[in-house]
Amino acid sequence: MNGSKDRSNLPWVEKYRPVTLDDVYGQKEIVGTVRKFVEEGKLPHLLFYGPPGTGKTSTIIALAREIYGKNYSNMVLELNASDDRGIDVVRNQIKEFASTRQIFSKGFKLIILDEADAMTNAAQNALRRIIEKYTKNTRFCILANYAHKLTPALLSRCTRFRFQPLPSDAIETRIANVLVHENLKLNDTAKRALLDLSKGDMRRVLNVLQASRATLDDPSNEEITDDIIYECVGAPRPEDLETVLKSILEDDWSTAYYTLTKVRTMKGLALIDLIEGIVKILEEYELKNEVTRIELLTRLGDIEYAISKGGNDKIQSSAVIGAIKTSFELEV
Repeated sequence: MNGSKDRSNLPWVEKYRPVTLDDVYGQKEIVGTVRKFVEEGKLPHLLFYGPPGTGKTSTIIALAREIYGKNYSNMVLELNASDDRGIDVVRNQIKEFASTRQIFSKGFKLIILDEADAMTNAAQNALRRIIEKYTKNTRFCILANYAHKLTPALLSRCTRFRFQPLPSDAIETRIANVLVHENLKLNDTAKRALLDLSKGDMRRVLNVLQASRATLDDPSNEEITDDIIYECVGAPRPEDLETVLKSILEDDWSTAYYTLTKVRTMKGLALIDLIEGIVKILEEYELKNEVTRIELLTRLGDIEYAISKGGNDKIQSSAVIGAIKTSFELEV
């Protein structure tokens, strides 16, 4: 990616956005298939769905730039969730764009609907008819995080591609690229922490790296450590999680509650992040009785649901301790 002057002030998410399909990391099969469609001149309506930061928008924009080149702005209509996309937009703006043919350009137009799962059912149903009616000269690419939020009629008109969370090696390649361009140093433990916390989301990686760089006084000489990464993300450190878990398993209830509360207060952690971290650590535990794991995950799942519904923090903290202690009694 180029870091030229016109791009130097951009957020890194935009600065390092893939320009061509070759720059899209970690989605080889999808890129290969879509390219084949274009080469054969048989591009269907597309549905790209999957978690955020996996390259859905980048892939379709890079593809559109490859197809249209300088003619991009005339041939492509981009609509995002931030735009009003009720039934009126579908009937007016989308219909108007789809129904007009380009006089000087052969081929089809492209309409990109980003975050389409936020569209109303009425708008989706109106869109279904437009897709059918203008297939001769228009192709639609629908982008969504969750395919189940789209109507079945809309799904059946598109060729689906699921974007997986990006593999670690794809993210590492991009990190290495960014570090060279930004003249940054990242130690190995920080890199591991960044990969763990990103959960396959490239956007998150770039945002955290940019935030980490901003904390350094002398970015060209200082290196980014795992402490800086955890600080920027606001995630619990593994050693803090181990301290809390050890106290819950070995100490009496009052001591365990004090330890949990102290760690949370000192490090400014959310209880829900603490639960997620503890579950991850417990995944690596070898348990004599598999029922222990089932019981524990069921109870922690209930607590997580209660927190999401606005449950009292003190009560839920006590419930976490109770859930872990009573579940591990099955091990004895």
